[in-house]
Order: sequence, then structure tokens, then C-alpha cells
Amino acid sequence: MSSSQQTMDPTQPVWRDYLELCKPKVVALMLLTSLIGMLLAVPGFVPLDIVFWGNLGIALCAGSAAAINHLVDRQIDQKMKRTLNRPIAKGRVEPMNAVIFAFLIGLAGMAILLIFVNALTAWLTLASLVGYALIYTLFLKRATPQNIVIGGLAGAAPPLLGWTAVTNSIDGHALLLVLIIFAWTPPHFWALAVHRKDDYAKADIPMLPVTHGEQYTKVHIVLYTIIMILVTVLPYITGMFHELYLAGALLLGAGFLYWSVVMLLNKHPDAPMKTFKYSITYLMVLFVVMLLDHYFLPFSFA
Repeated sequence: MSSSQQTMDPTQPVWRDYLELCKPKVVALMLLTSLIGMLLAVPGFVPLDIVFWGNLGIALCAGSAAAINHLVDRQIDQKMKRTLNRPIAKGRVEPMNAVIFAFLIGLAGMAILLIFVNALTAWLTLASLVGYALIYTLFLKRATPQNIVIGGLAGAAPPLLGWTAVTNSIDGHALLLVLIIFAWTPPHFWALAVHRKDDYAKADIPMLPVTHGEQYTKVHIVLYTIIMILVTVLPYITGMFHELYLAGALLLGAGFLYWSVVMLLNKHPDAPMKTFKYSITYLMVLFVVMLLDHYFLPFSFA
């Protein structure tokens, strides 16, 4: 009897395992930023067909990249508590089935973007997929403690993809949105890495807390959080947003910095996970504030 048959849970619907391969919570956050990227690209509203097909194509490609990540990391996942029960690591999904699934949904996503959106968005999405699924997962993750800094660019692309889906062009303001997520990624992920340091050490993954220690990482989380806050001010300075966004960005950034400092000073035993969870809320709320500023604040000056 194969290991997959031994570990198969007959009460677990198969479709749930394939959905889990797509990392739906991560993809949902990506889609929020891509949708808001679409809405920020124009002064009015975006055609519904672009909203639907654009986000569907981006979601399928993101799910494909996530499934490849599950496939490549299956042996690592078996060594870590956080990932031990993932479908491939646990044997509920066979590796070849995961390959076929990732290929099919990735192909479907690319076809949707090419046919119903535009080629620029399709190729940028493919570049993001390759960057995360192959360059980060296969190479950077195992090669350097700066893995998440360098590889974070792939995960920062969704607002740009949303923007290009609407305009079919790359704009400097869209790149600022990418820069915000790029600066947000290291303190976000390093907080989790501190919490899961023993897991990463067991799996022989050179995350910063493993290679340089927790305190060194915490200092860098504070420094990168400050950089992130400064970066979030740029859209206001360039005239992309107004005072509502600036106030929101600074207030949310202060919350992020607070938890980073608490973590640095070892004032709270759960500070790493508190920081990690806050970072997710931070990004979601920041992009919602962008949307509110974009649609509602201009009317107050009319």
C-alpha cells in the first residue's frame, strides 16, 4: 500500500485538497490588491468584464504558482508543524496530479488574460508566476537568508497586474503600489519566521532567524518597517492620494512599528505572531484606505 493510500482521509473531499494547493487565503489577499489596483487606475469605475476576467485569470495563475510551491516543498513541508498536513506532504494528492492541476489552471489563467484582458497583463502575470514558483521556491528559498527580500517582488505584482488589466500600460503610480508590498513583505514574513524558527532550522531553510539569530532579525524587522512607512508616504508626495490616505498610512504604520518594537524588546511572548497577524490586517486596510481616498476625497475639494 502506498503512503498516499495510508494517509488518505476518506472524510476529506478531494476538491478541498486541490483548493488548499492554491493557498486561497494568500490568493484572496492578492486579489484584493489587484482589484484595488484596477479601481485606482481610472477616475471612474472599471468595466465589470475586466474586473471579472482579470481577477479570475490572476487568481488561476496565482493558484498555479501556489500548487507548484506545494509540490517543490513537499519534503520540507513534512518536517514543519505549520505545513505538515498540506495535501501533497500528507499524501492526499499525488505529485503528478499536482503537476497536472498546476499546469491546467495556469494555462487556463493565461488563456483568460490573453483572450479577455490584454497581453501585457498576461505576460506580467506569467513573470510573477515564474518568479514565485521557480526562482523563489526552487532557488532563493534554499540559497540565501535574503530570500524573502529578493523573492518578494513576485508577490508584490498584483496591484500592477490589476492596473495594467485596465489601462494596458505600466504607470509610475502602479509601481509605487508594488513598492509598498515589496517593502512590506520582509517584516511581514520575518515575523512568522521568528515564530517558526525551529521548524525552518529543522527543514534546513536559511531564513534570517536561523542564520543570524532572532535578535538580529527583530532589528531588521524594525528597520524594514520604518522603510515601509517611508515608502507608503510616497504616493501622497507624488499626488496620487490625499490627506485621508496619508493619515491612514501613518496611523497603520505606527501600529506596525509598535508591534515590531514590542517584538524587539521581548515584551510579549506572542509578539512575533501578533506582528505577523497585524501585518496582514495592515495591508488590507491600507489598500482599502487608498480606495476611499481615490473615490471620496476628491469630492470634498469640488
